[in-house]
Amino acid sequence: MKVDFKKTLDSYKAKRNHYSIIDVPPMQYLMVDGHNGPTSPTYAQAIETLYPVAYTLKFMAKLDLDQDYVVPPLEALWWAEDMAAFTTKFDQSQWDWTAMIMVPPWITKPMYKAAVKQVTEKKSPPSIDLLKLEKLAEGKCVQTLHLGSYSDEGPVLKTMHEEFIPKNGLSMVGKHHEIYFNDFRKVAPEKLRTILRQPVSLSSN
Repeated sequence: MKVDFKKTLDSYKAKRNHYSIIDVPPMQYLMVDGHNGPTSPTYAQAIETLYPVAYTLKFMAKLDLDQDYVVPPLEALWWAEDMAAFTTKFDQSQWDWTAMIMVPPWITKPMYKAAVKQVTEKKSPPSIDLLKLEKLAEGKCVQTLHLGSYSDEGPVLKTMHEEFIPKNGLSMVGKHHEIYFNDFRKVAPEKLRTILRQPVSLSSN
């Protein structure tokens, strides 16, 4: 059986125009950190590094463990000192990010190191020295599905941050999280499907 986490995990499910509160389990990811917007060369280099290792791990797991799965979608954490850089100012020069792809719990550190070695020997990706395997525990989160261009996320995030979260007695913690179900290079902007997620905690007010 090939596992498709988009179908088995609630954290990969969301509805448009609906904000849901969910508990996201701890998961491990291939990660590359960087700065500036998604059109920057360093972001493209991060993606060029993540996918070869992700697919090498998939094939290793199928061959060695008899565990097959669909490689999960590209994801990213985004943050800035002033979060208005995402909602009203849309100033990409202030953005920091972590581009990442989730890997299943049966992927071990030795498997990761072997995959990195294998990929590097074939063709060393541009950000291979920045690549890491780490766990992320977000816990309680608010998320929704955004349909359309990434540049149109601002109003949706403003509603999430300034209306839904405080009205439900919650406060923002952690980093803004996005999950991309499409390749923006191949899909028209108005058809892009993106989960927008914000970790939260109970407000102290």
